[in-house]
Amino acid sequence: MKNQELAKKLVSPSKNSRLEKFGKSITLLSLSLIVFIVFMILIFVISKGVSTFTVNKVNVFSFLFGQTWKPSAKEYGALPMILGSFIVTILSALIATPFAIGAAVFMTEVSPKGARILQPAIELLVGIPSVVYGFIGLQVVVPFVRSIFGGTGFGILSGIFVLFVMILPTVTFMTTDALRAVPRHYREASYAMGATRWQTIWRVILNAAKSGIFTAVVFGMARAFGEALAIQMVVGNSAVIPTSLTTPASTLTSILTMGIGNTVMGTVDNNVLWSLAMVLLLMSLAFNSAIKFITREGKRNYER
Repeated sequence: MKNQELAKKLVSPSKNSRLEKFGKSITLLSLSLIVFIVFMILIFVISKGVSTFTVNKVNVFSFLFGQTWKPSAKEYGALPMILGSFIVTILSALIATPFAIGAAVFMTEVSPKGARILQPAIELLVGIPSVVYGFIGLQVVVPFVRSIFGGTGFGILSGIFVLFVMILPTVTFMTTDALRAVPRHYREASYAMGATRWQTIWRVILNAAKSGIFTAVVFGMARAFGEALAIQMVVGNSAVIPTSLTTPASTLTSILTMGIGNTVMGTVDNNVLWSLAMVLLLMSLAFNSAIKFITREGKRNYER
């Protein structure tokens, strides 16, 4: 009886109600703060970016499709940087995806014990700062590309190699989670029908996890698209449309990091950089929307 009375005193309805209200208030405050910060960032970047076209009267189409970027001559064509960002992002993701899928299949289906060795190595790659990747690319990748493919070594190809290593751990981890999320009875049903292990992996597991794999690839592309320091050190930073993978090029982030500190706030040269940042932000939102769409479709397929 004493224990029951003590329990009633410790867990009284009024106290629980107060704690619940306090928890809800803290949660709502945190959520509101996050939404407010994101909203203010969007408003700030978009307002700065749009001012290029509303205040400085720069033509939108000449900005997006112009091929010449010479702020000193008042020519602001962002097409070379946009193309450079997309080429580096897409090609690095295409190269990283087979390696990521192979590593994920090895850790989940072939040799789970081998994951004890492979997973810490991949985690180590995640923790390496971007500047270290940039220095390694500058000292190793650029001379390698120069000796094998010719040219200066600075260009799209060097950027692809650096970003390939940078996004590989992210795509691998997310692909591994997608494969592990496949229900066990899928494998059991495949084996019961006489399928081999490789047939089960290829036709059942990878097919069931394809939405998660696509999400991992798009997430890796989003990271590659927004990478600045490492790509800036190896791509050459030449604001021209790349004619080959070995010629110097530039990306949105490389031009931003080089130019934002050398312009005066409010000038047209500064505003066009904010317009590049707005394009980068909109592309990041597009990647996030694609991830949500793929995830939603994957959930529908599992429910079916």
